[in-house]
Amino acid sequence: MVRRVAVIGAGAGGLVSVKCCLEEGLEPTCFESSEDIGGIWRYTDSTDSRRVSVYRSVIANTSKEMSCFSDFPFPQDFPSYLPHGLVLEYFRMYARHFDLLRHVRFQTTVLSVRRRPDFTTSGQWEVVTEAGGVRESHVFDAVMVCTGHYQKPYLPLAFFPGIESRFKGQCLHSREYRDVQDFRGKRVLVVGIGNTGGDLSVELSRVAAKVFLSTRSNTWVLSRVSDHGFPLDMVGTTRFNHLLEWLLPSALARRIRFRKFNSWFNHENYGLASSKSSKFKVIVNEELPFCLLSGTVVLKPNVKEFTESSAVFEDGTTEENIDVVLFATGYNFSFPFLEESVGSAIDNNRSLYKCIFPPQLEKPTLAIIGLIQLTGSVMVGSEMQARWVTGVFAGWNKLPPPSRMMAEVLKSKPPVKRNPSERENLKMSFISYMDKIAACAGVKPSVSRLLLTDPQLALAIFFGPCSPYQYRLVGRGSWSGARAAILSQWQRTLKPLRTRVLGDSSDSSSSWCWMCLLALPAALTAGFLFSKYPWAG
Repeated sequence: MVRRVAVIGAGAGGLVSVKCCLEEGLEPTCFESSEDIGGIWRYTDSTDSRRVSVYRSVIANTSKEMSCFSDFPFPQDFPSYLPHGLVLEYFRMYARHFDLLRHVRFQTTVLSVRRRPDFTTSGQWEVVTEAGGVRESHVFDAVMVCTGHYQKPYLPLAFFPGIESRFKGQCLHSREYRDVQDFRGKRVLVVGIGNTGGDLSVELSRVAAKVFLSTRSNTWVLSRVSDHGFPLDMVGTTRFNHLLEWLLPSALARRIRFRKFNSWFNHENYGLASSKSSKFKVIVNEELPFCLLSGTVVLKPNVKEFTESSAVFEDGTTEENIDVVLFATGYNFSFPFLEESVGSAIDNNRSLYKCIFPPQLEKPTLAIIGLIQLTGSVMVGSEMQARWVTGVFAGWNKLPPPSRMMAEVLKSKPPVKRNPSERENLKMSFISYMDKIAACAGVKPSVSRLLLTDPQLALAIFFGPCSPYQYRLVGRGSWSGARAAILSQWQRTLKPLRTRVLGDSSDSSSSWCWMCLLALPAALTAGFLFSKYPWAG
């Protein structure tokens, strides 16, 4: 029986794992190698190689209503999109509210996690830690690894001939970037057009002599500000949209999506993406299109090779006098403390049952939390994982036998090992994944049942944002404030904007009622589909 649980890391995943352990009556001990909570969201000026943190200007890509822990909303006066300082403040509020810090051992590094000799019967682990030069051995009934996937910078120098042997300028990874000061007046080449590459290109364009952004990917650029000025994820991440995508043929759904993307600006004109391509990535960046339009950022294809001071691109063009090459090429994950036979088997999250449990273990007492990249908030996904995992540890939730878990893992693994810089093997639909884990934990809401008992809430859940509060309506850990949080989420979104109230502002409550009435037939149809095809929900 699981009682004592080791939690490794005190970032978002670690904090919520400690809380979930406490809710299930377990005894967690959280080991954090640094002196504070927050993980990558705790910004420091230091570029200490032992930890990764965000850069100074970073702002979250997901809105507060879609990123909060499911029973602890962000303060309503916080802006919808949060700088790192407010995210860290929220973590501190969360830790204080649920009294989590007394379970955290700071400046304690986990050196090894190994199965005990009697693991096949006990499921126990030996965890060796070091603090202040003193090593200590512990025995735990279960382990939750919450170190995330931003661990080891991926620097693919071997794919860029001349970068090490000929190029005389500065070469660094985005992990080393903190602010623009060291780049003033320089000609900078940013390699990689993920969210980080886009952000840094825009920021550097304000002080650099010139910024070049090199990419080999078709990339669609979205704005965090969506229809009528509401947050993009609150408008787009809905069960209604999710059902439409499931019902429509994939080619038609992709065509509609591309048309929507191009309604802001024509991506082909900017050299970013073609609607004919089936392989693409999506980033959010409100300023990048204007930087391209104004010439402060110049888009380039993939780099073919480097000379002493220039970059030669695959289209035959050359950019001279490059001072800095900044690789925004992402990260690899690693678990150096796990015993070799366990850690080596985790080559991506598809090697894990439901992206959490190593399926080959005789006892399911090791869980990897947060090794996911969703189309929504990873914080929310990590919380759902932790709720299910601690339910498994406590005996409330059951897993299939290892053979069945292994068969499912083998079925879902990509046939070819991907380049580590490509994150497709980590990306999953937010609603699909959340509903899958919520169903395992017994906390997935039923739209069809709610239509009969609480039509107003059912409509808000189906047509409104798929916010985390939905997963606190039923089952273990349900929260009495979940319904009110769902029905008031739009007001909390607008609250920080009400710093200048216009005298002729009209009340939108009546229009909301009319919309609910008009939407009722569609919701009833959806309820029927959900009951007939539950996996679609």
